[in-house]
Amino acid sequence: MSEALADRLAGGVEDLTAPDLLASIRSARETENRSAADQLVLAAAWADLHPPESIHDAASFSVPGWEHEEPIAGEGCPLVAEFCIAELGGVLGTSTTAAKKLIGQALELRHRLPRLWAQVQAGRVPAWKARAVAETTIHSSPTLTKEAAAFVDTQVSAVAGRVGPAQLDRLVAEAIKRFDLAEPDPAADPEDGYLHVDPRHVSVHTEDVHYAGTMKVEAEIDIADALDLDRAVAHGAATQAALGSTESLNVRRAKALGELARTQTALDLHATGAGTTGHAQDGLPVAREVVLHAHFDASTVGEQTVFGPTGRLDEGQRLVLLDQVRSWCGDSRNKVTIKPVIDLNTQHHTDVYQVPDRIREQVVLRDQTCVFPRCSRPARGCDIDHVIPYDPDAEAEGRPQPGPTRTDNLACLCRGHHRLKTHSAWRYEMVAPGLFEWMSPHGYRFRRDRYGTTAIDSPDPPDRPDPPGVPRPRRR
Repeated sequence: MSEALADRLAGGVEDLTAPDLLASIRSARETENRSAADQLVLAAAWADLHPPESIHDAASFSVPGWEHEEPIAGEGCPLVAEFCIAELGGVLGTSTTAAKKLIGQALELRHRLPRLWAQVQAGRVPAWKARAVAETTIHSSPTLTKEAAAFVDTQVSAVAGRVGPAQLDRLVAEAIKRFDLAEPDPAADPEDGYLHVDPRHVSVHTEDVHYAGTMKVEAEIDIADALDLDRAVAHGAATQAALGSTESLNVRRAKALGELARTQTALDLHATGAGTTGHAQDGLPVAREVVLHAHFDASTVGEQTVFGPTGRLDEGQRLVLLDQVRSWCGDSRNKVTIKPVIDLNTQHHTDVYQVPDRIREQVVLRDQTCVFPRCSRPARGCDIDHVIPYDPDAEAEGRPQPGPTRTDNLACLCRGHHRLKTHSAWRYEMVAPGLFEWMSPHGYRFRRDRYGTTAIDSPDPPDRPDPPGVPRPRRR
């Protein structure tokens, strides 16, 4: 931006001409792109300072449903100490996961996509486009080798990053086939490539009839559909048993699958009075048993308790209407469990280390999520942490317990941030019920409550020494 334009902007935009406005917007975008490119350089430098060593493990992404971890960047990129990432996220005002993605994409670009990296630094490709390419090459399945990533880098950089998601997917598929990273599916269409074959199907083998009068059915469906189908078949088999069927479970499940294709013929048996044992009032097993944690504000009017029209569900962290809860409770096919109200203002404690269920539930309801800065993991899936650590030797040595198992010394932390608090220089305290103040290893402070995270201040000394308990960074 020219000095003349900067002076005119200082007085407001009302007097700017159309060319001045366009020039100003263009300059702002160039500044934004330059800053984003600089963030990638600095994120990679932060990773260089923190290799995994001592108690630190290498940072990785958890894969739902699998025991293995995915690296934050591809083959050939340096590993990064997992505990250094949270502090970068705190300074940037993002979650630990977002900071992990930034570091991983920066390393992927610098080490495996160098042509694209150079174009970003030269201002020819916006950082967000390059990060999208890096995200694809990092988490490709099967994993891209350095040679395969280099092929993608060459192709993308040749067009200055101007590729869409579909084109990028085709490039990755081509790299996988070119470098023989996986055997293709023999049933795949050679025109589409095996990565684009949808395996879902339902096949009824009508030409193969068993002498018992049965046919074989084969299917491959979405995971969610498969789980729903399994529950529906199990419910149908249980219904038949409740109505008096003495056939085996496998036979009843097979019949239940057939009943899904037509009307529920089991209800005809119930109308005749066959079978009267079950779990619901009409003798049939309950159709649905879903655990939902709903919270409503209540007030007392005379001798009657009045609930507000809206509440909150723990599941999905979303709102729920009182009318919805009434409909769930009014359906006899549902199993409804009502738990007692827990007063969040009451102090509960126990003399042992293990947290009882009643105290755990109170802490979960108070915190709602992991209390680490900007973490949104639901509290119900978190660990319960002693803010001041529990000392197992205190009683034997005749000392008062410094970290009692008490409501005002307990907080919800997800497993990753629980490990970070235990094994790194991050520290926090509860300054009020549900209000926490955190300090990072380099002195950055954050305030966290159920409504979000606020940065309090930056560390005073500009050249703060490496904090104790953290391996000394590697310097180039």
